[in-house]
Amino acid sequence: MINTALRESAFPDAVITEAIRWTEEKGPLDDAQAMRTAASRSADAHTRITARALQLGERIGLQSELVRARQWGPWVLLGLVALVVVAGLGLAGNVVGGGERHINVIVALVSLLGIHLLALLLWLAGLWLPLGSFNTSSLGWIWLSLTARVAGGKRGQAPVLLRAATGLLSRARLLPWAFGLVSHGIWALSFAVVLAALLFALAFRSYTLSWETTILDPDFFVRAVHALGWAPAQLGFPVPDAATILSAAPGAAGQRTWALWLTGCIAVYGLLPRVALVLLSAVVWHRRKAALQPDWSDPYYRKLMARFAALAPPAIVDADPGGAPGTAPASLAPSELQDALFVIGFELPADLAWPPAGLPAAQVQRIDGSAPARRALLDQLALARPRAVLLVCHAASSPDRGTERFLREVLAHCGECRLWPAHAAEEAADAGLAQRWVDWLQGTGLQRVAVTHRLEDALKQLGTAP
Repeated sequence: MINTALRESAFPDAVITEAIRWTEEKGPLDDAQAMRTAASRSADAHTRITARALQLGERIGLQSELVRARQWGPWVLLGLVALVVVAGLGLAGNVVGGGERHINVIVALVSLLGIHLLALLLWLAGLWLPLGSFNTSSLGWIWLSLTARVAGGKRGQAPVLLRAATGLLSRARLLPWAFGLVSHGIWALSFAVVLAALLFALAFRSYTLSWETTILDPDFFVRAVHALGWAPAQLGFPVPDAATILSAAPGAAGQRTWALWLTGCIAVYGLLPRVALVLLSAVVWHRRKAALQPDWSDPYYRKLMARFAALAPPAIVDADPGGAPGTAPASLAPSELQDALFVIGFELPADLAWPPAGLPAAQVQRIDGSAPARRALLDQLALARPRAVLLVCHAASSPDRGTERFLREVLAHCGECRLWPAHAAEEAADAGLAQRWVDWLQGTGLQRVAVTHRLEDALKQLGTAP
C-alpha cells in the first residue's frame, strides 16, 4: 500500500485500516498481541499500522464482511442495471407504444433525456462543489449502499466499512469519479437499450411525428429544433428544415427526417456523454488510485507510530565510558512462556559446522551480529517467548559489548538462557577459553547465563536432551 503502484489488495487493506480507526473512536481495542506481531513483520511504520489493523479487523469480522460485499457487489449491480434498463424500456414504450402511433417529438425528447440531464447536472455539481449530497444521489452511491446493506445485514459492520471506503475516496479526490464510473456505465447501457428499442419500433412500424403548442410561437420550435440538431448533424443525422417543422402533415421523407433527428438527439445528448464520462472516470481512477491511502499525518496514526517506536529498544550510538556492571534483566514469568527452544548461533566463523548435530526439535537461527539481524531475531523471540535459549558463540572469539547487549536483550524475552562456547573441528577444546567466557559473564553481571562445555550437557540441563 505504500508503493506508488497500487496492489490488488491495497484498497481493501486501506479500507480495513480506516475502518479500525473509526471503530476505535468509540474506544481502543485490545491490541497488545497485534502490536507485537505487526512490529516483528516490518520496520516500516505504515506497513506495521496496516498489519495491526488487519489483525484487529480479522478479530471483529471486518474482512469477512468485506469479502461478502465483494461477492454480492456484482449481483447487486446486475439487479440495478436490470431495473434501470426496464425503466428505460418503459420510457421508450411510452414514446412509441401509443395506440394512435402519434409521437410528439418534443415531449418524447424531454421524457427520454429529462431525468438523465438532471442526474448529470447533480453529478457535475458533486464534482466541482464539496457537497456530499450530490454524490449520494448517484446510482454509484445507491449501488454501494445496497451492497453494504446486503452483505452486512442489520447488525453487520457495513456502516463503518462504508464510511471508511467513502472517506478514502474523498481524500484521493476519487469519490465522484468512482461513483460516476458505475453511474455513467448504467446510464450508457440504459440509453443503448432505449435506442435499440426506438430504432426497432421506428423501422418496422409507421408513426406520425410532430410537435404541438398552444402558447409558444412556431418560430421558437424552428430555432429549438435547429439548435438541438446541430450536434447530431455533425455525426450525419439530418435536421428538419423550417418547412418540414412548420408543416402540419409532412410527407414520408419529412417523417423519416423527424425520426432520425429524434434518434440523433438521444444518441448525442444521452448515450455519447455517458460513454465519454465512463472512459474519463476510468482514466481518472487509474491515475489517482495510488492516493487511496489513509492520512498518515492524522493524530490517530501518529500516536500508533509513537507506540511502535516505543517497542524498539533505544539504540546505543556512543561508547560506554565504563562503570559498575549492570544486573541481568528479569526473565518472563512462567505463565508467559511457551514450550519452545531457540538455538542461536551468534557471530560464528564460516568454518564452524552449523547447525550442530544432535539438536532436538528447535528454532535454529544463525546471525552475523548486524543490527538488522539482531532486531529481526529479537522480534521473533518477543513473539515466541521461548522457555529456553541456547546461545552458541565461538570459543576463541573475545566477548565484547555487542555480545553483552545482545545477551541482555535475549534474557528479556525468554525463561532461561545458556551459553555454549563452540569450537571448529580443527580446534581442540580448551577449558581456558570456556573459563574466559565464565569470567566475562561474572564481570558483566550476567551470572544467570550458565556456560556449558559440551552441547549434550547444555541440552540435558535445559531439559531437551534427545
